[in-house]
Amino acid sequence: MVEEVEKLPILSVQDLSLFYGAKQALFNVSMDFHSNEISALIGPSGCGKSTLLRCINRMNDLIDTVKITGSINYKKENIYSPNADTVSIRKKIGMVFQQPNPFPFSIYDNVVYGLRLNGVRDKSKLDEVVETSLKAADIWDEVKSSLHKSALSLSGGQMQRVCIARVLAVNPDILLLDEATSALDPISSGKIEEVLIELKKDYTIIMVTHNMQQASRISDRTAFMLLGKLIEYDDTKTIFLSPTQQETEEYVSGKFG
Repeated sequence: MVEEVEKLPILSVQDLSLFYGAKQALFNVSMDFHSNEISALIGPSGCGKSTLLRCINRMNDLIDTVKITGSINYKKENIYSPNADTVSIRKKIGMVFQQPNPFPFSIYDNVVYGLRLNGVRDKSKLDEVVETSLKAADIWDEVKSSLHKSALSLSGGQMQRVCIARVLAVNPDILLLDEATSALDPISSGKIEEVLIELKKDYTIIMVTHNMQQASRISDRTAFMLLGKLIEYDDTKTIFLSPTQQETEEYVSGKFG
Protein backbone atom coordinates (compact mmCIF):
# COMPACT_ATOMS: atom_id res chain seq x y z
CA MET A 1 0.00 0.00 0.00
CA VAL A 2 2.85 2.41 0.84
CA GLU A 3 4.39 1.76 -2.56
CA GLU A 4 1.16 2.74 -4.33
CA VAL A 5 1.00 6.07 -2.44
CA GLU A 6 4.53 6.94 -3.52
CA LYS A 7 3.60 6.44 -7.16
CA LEU A 8 0.76 8.96 -7.11
CA PRO A 9 1.62 12.01 -9.26
CA ILE A 10 2.33 15.27 -7.48
CA LEU A 11 0.73 17.10 -10.43
CA SER A 12 -1.90 15.85 -12.86
CA VAL A 13 -3.07 17.74 -15.96
CA GLN A 14 -6.48 16.49 -17.06
CA ASP A 15 -8.21 17.28 -20.35
CA LEU A 16 -6.71 20.79 -20.41
CA SER A 17 -7.66 23.14 -23.25
CA LEU A 18 -6.76 26.80 -23.57
CA PHE A 19 -8.17 29.52 -25.81
CA TYR A 20 -6.84 32.99 -26.60
CA GLY A 21 -10.16 34.52 -27.55
CA ALA A 22 -11.43 32.39 -30.44
CA LYS A 23 -8.03 30.79 -31.10
CA GLN A 24 -7.42 27.45 -29.42
CA ALA A 25 -3.81 26.92 -28.30
CA LEU A 26 -4.05 23.71 -26.24
CA PHE A 27 -6.24 20.72 -27.07
CA ASN A 28 -7.33 18.29 -24.32
CA VAL A 29 -3.87 17.77 -22.82
CA SER A 30 -3.62 15.09 -20.10
CA MET A 31 -0.38 14.08 -18.36
CA ASP A 32 1.01 13.27 -14.91
CA PHE A 33 4.19 14.51 -13.27
CA HIS A 34 5.91 12.63 -10.44
CA SER A 35 8.08 13.73 -7.54
CA ASN A 36 11.86 13.69 -7.96
CA GLU A 37 11.74 13.52 -11.75
CA ILE A 38 12.68 15.88 -14.55
CA SER A 39 10.10 16.04 -17.33
CA ALA A 40 11.00 17.76 -20.60
CA LEU A 41 8.48 19.33 -22.97
CA ILE A 42 9.77 19.33 -26.55
CA GLY A 43 8.32 20.32 -29.91
CA PRO A 44 8.61 23.04 -32.56
CA SER A 45 8.02 26.72 -31.78
CA GLY A 46 4.37 27.56 -31.22
CA CYS A 47 3.34 24.02 -30.29
CA GLY A 48 2.04 24.96 -26.83
CA LYS A 49 4.96 23.97 -24.57
CA SER A 50 5.36 27.33 -22.84
CA THR A 51 1.59 27.87 -22.78
CA LEU A 52 1.19 24.59 -20.88
CA LEU A 53 4.00 25.51 -18.49
CA ARG A 54 2.36 28.88 -17.77
CA CYS A 55 -0.94 27.10 -17.06
CA ILE A 56 0.74 25.05 -14.34
CA ASN A 57 1.34 28.09 -12.12
CA ARG A 58 -1.57 30.13 -13.47
CA MET A 59 0.51 32.78 -15.22
CA ASN A 60 -1.95 32.81 -18.12
CA ASP A 61 -4.44 34.39 -15.69
CA LEU A 62 -2.67 37.66 -16.44
CA ILE A 63 -3.98 37.60 -20.05
CA ASP A 64 -7.56 38.94 -20.31
CA THR A 65 -8.66 36.90 -23.34
CA VAL A 66 -7.62 33.50 -21.97
CA LYS A 67 -10.21 30.79 -21.30
CA ILE A 68 -9.15 27.47 -19.79
CA THR A 69 -11.13 24.24 -19.50
CA GLY A 70 -10.14 20.98 -17.81
CA SER A 71 -8.15 20.82 -14.58
CA ILE A 72 -4.66 20.76 -13.13
CA ASN A 73 -4.51 18.92 -9.83
CA TYR A 74 -1.61 19.68 -7.51
CA LYS A 75 -1.58 17.22 -4.60
CA LYS A 76 -5.15 16.28 -5.57
CA GLU A 77 -6.45 19.89 -5.41
CA ASN A 78 -7.55 21.60 -8.64
CA ILE A 79 -5.49 24.78 -8.94
CA TYR A 80 -8.25 26.25 -11.15
CA SER A 81 -11.01 25.79 -8.59
CA PRO A 82 -12.68 29.07 -7.48
CA ASN A 83 -11.22 28.63 -3.99
CA ALA A 84 -7.62 28.16 -5.13
CA ASP A 85 -5.07 30.59 -3.69
CA THR A 86 -2.94 31.75 -6.63
CA VAL A 87 -0.28 33.29 -4.37
CA SER A 88 0.19 29.98 -2.58
CA ILE A 89 0.19 28.10 -5.90
CA ARG A 90 2.94 30.29 -7.35
CA LYS A 91 4.98 29.85 -4.18
CA LYS A 92 4.76 26.06 -4.35
CA ILE A 93 5.13 25.95 -8.17
CA GLY A 94 8.01 28.31 -8.94
CA MET A 95 9.10 29.45 -12.40
CA VAL A 96 12.44 30.31 -14.03
CA PHE A 97 12.27 32.12 -17.35
CA GLN A 98 14.23 32.04 -20.61
CA GLN A 99 16.12 35.27 -20.01
CA PRO A 100 17.78 35.61 -16.59
CA ASN A 101 15.65 38.21 -14.80
CA PRO A 102 17.20 39.16 -11.46
CA PHE A 103 15.70 42.23 -9.82
CA PRO A 104 17.92 45.36 -9.77
CA PHE A 105 18.89 44.63 -6.17
CA SER A 106 21.79 42.93 -4.46
CA ILE A 107 22.25 39.19 -4.77
CA TYR A 108 21.13 38.84 -1.15
CA ASP A 109 17.98 40.92 -1.66
CA ASN A 110 17.08 38.94 -4.78
CA VAL A 111 17.17 35.64 -2.92
CA VAL A 112 15.14 36.83 0.09
CA TYR A 113 12.61 38.82 -1.96
CA GLY A 114 9.81 36.24 -1.67
CA LEU A 115 10.45 35.64 2.02
CA ARG A 116 10.22 39.36 2.79
CA LEU A 117 6.98 39.56 0.81
CA ASN A 118 5.71 36.82 3.12
CA GLY A 119 6.68 38.84 6.20
CA VAL A 120 9.93 37.13 7.21
CA ARG A 121 12.17 39.70 8.94
CA ASP A 122 14.46 37.56 11.12
CA LYS A 123 17.96 38.28 9.79
CA SER A 124 19.41 34.98 10.97
CA LYS A 125 16.61 33.13 9.14
CA LEU A 126 17.16 35.20 5.99
CA ASP A 127 20.92 34.63 6.15
CA GLU A 128 20.37 30.89 6.50
CA VAL A 129 17.99 30.74 3.52
CA VAL A 130 20.34 32.79 1.33
CA GLU A 131 23.23 30.42 1.99
CA THR A 132 21.10 27.27 1.62
CA SER A 133 19.42 28.44 -1.59
CA LEU A 134 22.61 29.67 -3.24
CA LYS A 135 24.34 26.42 -2.35
CA ALA A 136 21.45 24.43 -3.85
CA ALA A 137 21.78 26.50 -7.04
CA ASP A 138 25.56 25.82 -6.96
CA ILE A 139 26.60 29.47 -6.91
CA TRP A 140 27.37 30.10 -3.23
CA ASP A 141 31.13 29.76 -3.58
CA GLU A 142 31.15 32.24 -6.48
CA VAL A 143 29.15 34.98 -4.73
CA LYS A 144 29.49 34.49 -0.96
CA SER A 145 31.97 37.38 -0.68
CA SER A 146 29.83 39.73 -2.80
CA LEU A 147 26.27 39.13 -1.60
CA HIS A 148 25.57 42.86 -1.36
CA LYS A 149 26.69 43.63 -4.92
CA SER A 150 24.08 44.05 -7.64
CA ALA A 151 22.86 40.77 -9.13
CA LEU A 152 22.93 42.56 -12.49
CA SER A 153 26.75 42.60 -12.32
CA LEU A 154 26.91 38.81 -12.69
CA SER A 155 27.35 36.79 -15.88
CA GLY A 156 24.26 35.39 -17.60
CA GLY A 157 24.78 31.92 -16.21
CA GLN A 158 25.36 33.25 -12.70
CA MET A 159 22.25 35.44 -12.91
CA GLN A 160 20.17 32.43 -13.94
CA ARG A 161 21.45 30.43 -10.98
CA VAL A 162 20.58 33.34 -8.65
CA CYS A 163 17.08 33.29 -10.18
CA ILE A 164 16.87 29.56 -9.40
CA ALA A 165 18.01 30.30 -5.83
CA ARG A 166 15.31 33.00 -5.56
CA VAL A 167 12.65 30.41 -6.45
CA LEU A 168 14.12 27.80 -4.07
CA ALA A 169 14.15 30.28 -1.17
CA VAL A 170 10.34 30.11 -0.76
CA ASN A 171 10.46 26.30 -0.50
CA PRO A 172 8.53 25.16 -3.59
CA ASP A 173 7.63 21.59 -4.51
CA ILE A 174 7.79 22.06 -8.28
CA LEU A 175 10.21 24.01 -10.48
CA LEU A 176 9.12 25.13 -13.94
CA LEU A 177 11.84 26.18 -16.38
CA ASP A 178 10.90 27.85 -19.66
CA GLU A 179 13.98 27.33 -21.86
CA ALA A 180 16.08 28.43 -18.91
CA THR A 181 19.40 27.72 -20.66
CA SER A 182 18.65 28.88 -24.22
CA ALA A 183 20.17 32.34 -23.66
CA LEU A 184 23.35 30.91 -22.12
CA ASP A 185 26.65 29.68 -23.50
CA PRO A 186 27.33 25.91 -23.48
CA ILE A 187 29.46 25.99 -20.33
CA SER A 188 26.82 27.94 -18.38
CA SER A 189 24.09 25.65 -19.76
CA GLY A 190 26.03 22.62 -18.58
CA LYS A 191 26.32 24.13 -15.11
CA ILE A 192 22.54 24.64 -14.95
CA GLU A 193 22.00 21.03 -16.10
CA GLU A 194 24.22 19.80 -13.26
CA VAL A 195 22.21 21.92 -10.82
CA LEU A 196 18.91 20.48 -12.09
CA ILE A 197 20.10 16.88 -11.80
CA GLU A 198 21.04 17.57 -8.18
CA LEU A 199 17.81 19.46 -7.44
CA LYS A 200 15.54 16.63 -8.60
CA LYS A 201 16.47 14.79 -5.40
CA ASP A 202 14.22 17.30 -3.60
CA TYR A 203 11.94 18.75 -6.28
CA THR A 204 9.76 17.92 -9.26
CA ILE A 205 11.13 19.69 -12.35
CA ILE A 206 9.24 20.43 -15.56
CA MET A 207 11.25 22.08 -18.31
CA VAL A 208 10.54 23.41 -21.77
CA THR A 209 13.53 22.99 -24.06
CA HIS A 210 14.31 23.27 -27.75
CA ASN A 211 17.57 21.42 -27.10
CA MET A 212 16.80 17.75 -27.67
CA GLN A 213 20.29 16.72 -26.55
CA GLN A 214 19.57 18.44 -23.25
CA ALA A 215 16.23 16.65 -22.91
CA SER A 216 17.84 13.29 -23.62
CA ARG A 217 20.71 13.99 -21.17
CA ILE A 218 18.86 15.06 -18.06
CA SER A 219 15.13 14.28 -18.22
CA ASP A 220 13.40 11.16 -16.91
CA ARG A 221 10.31 11.66 -19.08
CA THR A 222 9.77 13.58 -22.28
CA ALA A 223 6.57 14.93 -23.82
CA PHE A 224 6.37 15.76 -27.53
CA MET A 225 3.85 18.44 -28.42
CA LEU A 226 2.66 19.57 -31.85
CA LEU A 227 0.10 22.25 -32.77
CA GLY A 228 -1.22 22.44 -29.21
CA LYS A 229 -1.68 18.68 -28.83
CA LEU A 230 0.24 16.19 -26.72
CA ILE A 231 1.41 13.63 -29.27
CA GLU A 232 3.38 11.34 -26.98
CA TYR A 233 4.63 11.27 -23.38
CA ASP A 234 6.86 8.49 -22.09
CA ASP A 235 10.22 7.64 -20.57
CA THR A 236 12.85 9.77 -22.27
CA LYS A 237 14.71 6.73 -23.61
CA THR A 238 11.51 5.47 -25.26
CA ILE A 239 10.71 8.85 -26.84
CA PHE A 240 14.17 9.16 -28.39
CA LEU A 241 14.85 5.54 -29.32
CA SER A 242 11.50 3.87 -29.97
CA PRO A 243 8.59 6.33 -30.07
CA THR A 244 5.18 4.95 -30.96
CA GLN A 245 3.97 7.95 -33.00
CA GLN A 246 5.32 8.77 -36.45
CA GLU A 247 5.31 12.53 -35.75
CA THR A 248 7.50 11.97 -32.70
CA GLU A 249 9.97 9.85 -34.66
CA GLU A 250 10.17 12.46 -37.42
CA TYR A 251 10.73 15.29 -34.95
CA VAL A 252 13.41 13.63 -32.80
CA SER A 253 15.22 12.44 -35.93
CA GLY A 254 15.33 16.02 -37.25
CA LYS A 255 12.96 15.66 -40.21
CA PHE A 256 11.11 18.80 -39.15
CA GLY A 257 11.17 21.41 -36.42
